[in-house]
Amino acid sequence: MNWSWHSFWDFLSSPYLLRGAWTTVWLTVAATAIGLLVGSAAALMKMAGNPLLRGVASFYVWLWRATPLLVQLMILYTGLPQIGIRLTVVECALIGFGLNEAAYLAEVIRAGIRSVDRGQVEAAKALGMNYAKTMRIVVLPQAARVIVPPLGNQFNGMLKISSLASVITMQELLRSAQQLAQLEFRVLEAYVAAAIYYIVLTTLWGEIQRRIEAALDRPFQVAASG
Repeated sequence: MNWSWHSFWDFLSSPYLLRGAWTTVWLTVAATAIGLLVGSAAALMKMAGNPLLRGVASFYVWLWRATPLLVQLMILYTGLPQIGIRLTVVECALIGFGLNEAAYLAEVIRAGIRSVDRGQVEAAKALGMNYAKTMRIVVLPQAARVIVPPLGNQFNGMLKISSLASVITMQELLRSAQQLAQLEFRVLEAYVAAAIYYIVLTTLWGEIQRRIEAALDRPFQVAASG
C-alpha cells in the first residue's frame, strides 16, 4: 500500500496547514458578518412599503442566488481587471463570499421576522415604541430563534465552501493542502489531513451552534413552565 503515515502526520501537524485552516476560519467569520449586515438590509428592504426598495432588494437576491459562487469569484478576480477594476485576492474573496451569503441570509432573516406575530408589533406601537425599538425589544429576540438554526447551517456550509477561494489563489486550507501535496508528492495524505481539519472545524461549530440555540430557547422554556 502506497501510504506514508510519516507524511500524513507531518501534514497533519504542519504549521503551513494550520495557517491555511486559520485563514479558512477568519474568512468564514468575516464573510458571514458581511452576509448578516447586507442580508439584514436586503431583508428589511424587501419588506419595505416602497416598491423601489423592494425591487432593488429582490433583484439583488435573485441575481446572486441565480449564479454560481465560483462564477462570481472568477468575475471579481479575472473579469473586473479587464475594465480597470483590480482587487486583491482577499478583497475578491470577502466581496464574493459576503455578498453571496447575504443573498441567502436575506431570506432567512425575512422569514424570521415574518414569524413574529403581527399582534405583538401592533401592541408595541400602542405602547409608543418606534420602529427601531420595536425591532430591538420585541421582534428580533423572538425572530432569533427562527433565524439562528439556518444561520448556523449557512456558517457550517461556508466553512467548507470557502475552499473555492483556492481557485483565486487564496492561501486557505485546501490550497495549502494542494501545495503540500505537490511539494511532497503525497496527494492522498495531504487531502486526508485537510479533510480532518474540515471535520474538526465543522464539529466544533456544531457544538457551538447547539449551545447558542439552547441559550435562545431557555427564556421561552422558563416562561412556558411558569
